[in-house]
Amino acid sequence: MLKKLLLGVLFISSSISAQDYFYKKFHPFDSNVPSPEEFLGYGIGERHTRHDLIVSYFTKLSEVSDRANLYEYGKTHEGRKLIMLTVTTPENLKNIDGLKTQHLKFTDPAQNPSNYDEVPIFVNLAYNVHGNEPSSSEAALLTAYTLVASNNPEILNYLKNGVMFIDPTINPDGRDRHTQWANMYQGNPLVADPQDAEHNEYWPMGRTNHYWFDLNRDWLLGIHPESRGKLKWYHEWYPNVVTDFHEMGSQSSYFFEPMKDNGSLNPIMPKENYVDLNNLFGDYYAEALDSIGSFYFTKEVFDGTYPGYGSSYPDLQGGLGLLFEQASSRGHKQTTAFGEITFPFTIRNQYTSSITTVKAAVENKAYLRKYQQKFFKSGLDNASKSRIKGYTFKDGKDANRVKAFVDKLLLHKIDVYKSGGGFVVPTKQPQYRMVQTMFETYEKYRDSVYYDASAWSLANFYNMKYKPTTSLDFGEKVTSLEGLVKTTPVQKTAYAYIIDYNDYNAVAALNHLQSNGLVISSSSKPFTAKTGEGNKNFGYGALVIPVSLQEKNENQVFELVQQAREKYHVPIYAVNSGYNVEGIDLGSRWISPLRTPKAAMLIGDGVRSYEAGEVWHLLDTRVHMPITKIPIRNFGRADFDKYNTLVMVSGSYNFTKKQQEKLKAWVSKGNTLITIGSATKWIIDKKIVSEKLTKSEEKDSTSIVERKPYVNAPENIGKESVGGAIFKVDLDITHPLAFGYTDDTIPVYKNNSVWLAPSKNEYATVAKYAKDPHIDGFITKKNMEENLKPSASLVVSKLGSGRVVLFADNPNFRGSWYGTNRLFLNAIFLGDKIRIPE
Repeated sequence: MLKKLLLGVLFISSSISAQDYFYKKFHPFDSNVPSPEEFLGYGIGERHTRHDLIVSYFTKLSEVSDRANLYEYGKTHEGRKLIMLTVTTPENLKNIDGLKTQHLKFTDPAQNPSNYDEVPIFVNLAYNVHGNEPSSSEAALLTAYTLVASNNPEILNYLKNGVMFIDPTINPDGRDRHTQWANMYQGNPLVADPQDAEHNEYWPMGRTNHYWFDLNRDWLLGIHPESRGKLKWYHEWYPNVVTDFHEMGSQSSYFFEPMKDNGSLNPIMPKENYVDLNNLFGDYYAEALDSIGSFYFTKEVFDGTYPGYGSSYPDLQGGLGLLFEQASSRGHKQTTAFGEITFPFTIRNQYTSSITTVKAAVENKAYLRKYQQKFFKSGLDNASKSRIKGYTFKDGKDANRVKAFVDKLLLHKIDVYKSGGGFVVPTKQPQYRMVQTMFETYEKYRDSVYYDASAWSLANFYNMKYKPTTSLDFGEKVTSLEGLVKTTPVQKTAYAYIIDYNDYNAVAALNHLQSNGLVISSSSKPFTAKTGEGNKNFGYGALVIPVSLQEKNENQVFELVQQAREKYHVPIYAVNSGYNVEGIDLGSRWISPLRTPKAAMLIGDGVRSYEAGEVWHLLDTRVHMPITKIPIRNFGRADFDKYNTLVMVSGSYNFTKKQQEKLKAWVSKGNTLITIGSATKWIIDKKIVSEKLTKSEEKDSTSIVERKPYVNAPENIGKESVGGAIFKVDLDITHPLAFGYTDDTIPVYKNNSVWLAPSKNEYATVAKYAKDPHIDGFITKKNMEENLKPSASLVVSKLGSGRVVLFADNPNFRGSWYGTNRLFLNAIFLGDKIRIPE
C-alpha cells in the first residue's frame, strides 16, 4: 500500500488537480484568493519554495482576505523576515485584542474565568526550524490557503472556534541555503538516485541558522534573534497548542506523539500533558493518516526531556507541544526500500497533520483551556508545598555576566527582584516550572539514553553562584536590564589606565583597544593600585594601558578608553603613578604586553559545524573580532604564517603526514593551537603533543561475557555515551587561561567521550575534574569512576616555542556557556603569555 502511494505521486500532473492531491476535501475555495500554485507559478512540491516567496504569498493572503493578518516578529541574522499569519473569522480578527485579554485570564492564577467553551482556542502552527527539512514550510502554504480561502463548513467551524497563528519558517536562513541547493541540482527528469548531488548537501548544510546553530535547541537558551523574537511573541499570546514539524531519514515513515517516555524521574510538566493530551491528539492523527494510507509510528524514539525544543517548551507554558517527523525526500524524489519517496508525498503528511491539529484543538478547546488554567494554578500550589522559597544569586565582580543571566530570566517572564547586592527569584510565581528549570539539578533519572541533553540548569551555564533560600527578603522588581551594570566615567590621565579583567566584557574591551592600535599589558600577579576612585584591588589578568608608551597621544588614548567603557560597560580606572599600594608595581616584569591575536579556524567537511559556529558566533557577536574561516580543502596551500592562533573544533581530520608536519611546525614557531573535543583526541592520537588520554581498566579477555538480549543493544550501548551533563572542575586561577576567574571551582559542560589525562607537567593542567564532580545530568558509574574522575578538562602542552591548548569539553556550548567562554577567549588573547616550565 505504502509503495503504491509513493509511486502514485510520480504521476501527478502540474494542473489544478495536482493540488487537489492535498486539499480536495476542503472545496469550495474563494476564487478571489490565489492558491499557492497560482501565486508561485508552479505546483506545491514541484520545486522548493524560497522564503521570500513564502513571505510574499502570506502578505498577499493578508491583503486579499479579511480572515488573515500578517505580523513580523523579527529578522534573522541575514536579515530575512520572521512572520506570523493570524487566521480566523473576520469577526474574531476585528476583536483579536479582546479575545487575547480573555485568553490570558486562563494563564493568570489570580483569576478564575470559567467560559472555557466561549473563547476560540489559540493554535500556533510552526514549521521548518531545521532548514533542510523543507516539507513543512510547503505544507504551511497549503494550510494557510485552506484556512484563508476554503468555504467548506468544516473549515468555517475551525475559524469560528479557533485563532490560528501560522509561522511558516522558523529558520529562513537555513531553509534558503537548502532551497538553493535542492533547486540548483534538480534534474529534469528527476533523479531518484540517493547518490545524486541533489540529495547530498555540502558542509555546513541547511539544517542550522546563519551561525550554524540548531534553533530547535534555542527555545530555552534564547541566544539568537529567531528564538528571541519568537519567545517575545509567545509570551504575549500563550497558545494552547504548538506544532513542531521535522524530517528524518528517507528510509523511515512518519512519527507523531506520544514520544518515548521522558527521561526525568519526576518530570516537572504534568502527566496529563505527556500522557492524556498526547494520547488524545494521537488518536486524531492516526485516523487522519490512516485515511490517506500513510504509515507511521509513535512512542519508540525522541523524548521531551530537554525543555528547549519547539515541542517541549510549550509544555512548560500550559500548552501542548507536538512533534512530527516525516521521512525526507532530501530533494524532489529519492529511491528508498519502499520504492520512491517524493516531495509532494512528504508535504501531504505534514499538511494533513496541520489541519488535524486544528481539528483536535477546536474539538477539545474547553479541555485545553481548563488544562492551561490548572497548569499555572498547580505551579503556585507546587511552589507553596516546597521548602525552597526562592533562589539568590550574585557576583559583584562580574556585572555583565550577571546581566546576561538576568536577561534570560526576564526573557522567560520569570520574576526577579533586587536583594541587597544581588538578586532573588521567588519560587511562588506563575513561572514556577521555569524557575525549576533554571536552578534545579538532578542526579537520578528514569532513563539513561537521551535524544539530547540530560542537564540544562542555566544558572550553571552562567557560572552563577546561587543557593536556595527558605526565607525571602527582596526589594524592587527587575523589569528591564537598564541600570544593572553601572560604571563610573573614566578620569583622564597621562600615566596609565587599568581594566578590571574579572568582567565578562573585558575581553571585548581588550579587542577594541588592540584593534585600534593600542598596546595592552596583562598582569600575572594581583596588586592594589591608587586610582582616582581610591585604592582598588586588581586580580590576575588586570589589563594595563601605559599612556606614554603608546604611539597615539594622550587625548587619542583617552578617547579610545572612553569608547571601550561606554560600549562594553567595563570598569576602567585611571592611575597617576606606577607605584602600587600593595603587590607588584606597574613596571614589573609580571606585567607584560599582549600580542594582538590574528585568528583562524578550520571549517568544512569532517568538522563539526555546531562547534565551529559557536566559535564564530562568540567572536562576532560578543567580542566583535574577525576570525578567518579556512576550508579544510585549502589546508595544504593556506599560508598559516598570517595567523598566530588556530582553532580546531571537534571533527574528523584526515590530514596526511605532510599536513600534520605543517601544523606542528607552525605551532613550534611560537603560535597557539586551540583544540576542542575530538580534535583534542586527534592531536594526541597523532602524537603531535606528548599528552595522553585517560585509559579505563581493560577487561580480562579470558573472562566470560554475560549474554544480553539483542533487542536491548541500542539502550545498553547508548547509555555509555555522555549526552550532556554538568560537572565541577578545580581551576588554577593563577594560570593565564583562567585569568578573570575568582573562584577555583567552576561548572563545565560535557557532551562527549574525550577523556583527557592530566599532564605529566605539574604546571600544565589548568582544570581537573573535582573529587566529587557531579552537578547535574546523567552519567554511568563506570564513566564517572573510570573515565571522568581521573581526567582533566583543560591542559596546555608545550610544542617548540608554541603551545597547544587542549579542551576536553566544549567551552562555548550552544553559545550559552558564559561560565567557560572566558577560558576559550583567554586562549586566544593570552595564549602567548603561557610559559610552561620544563
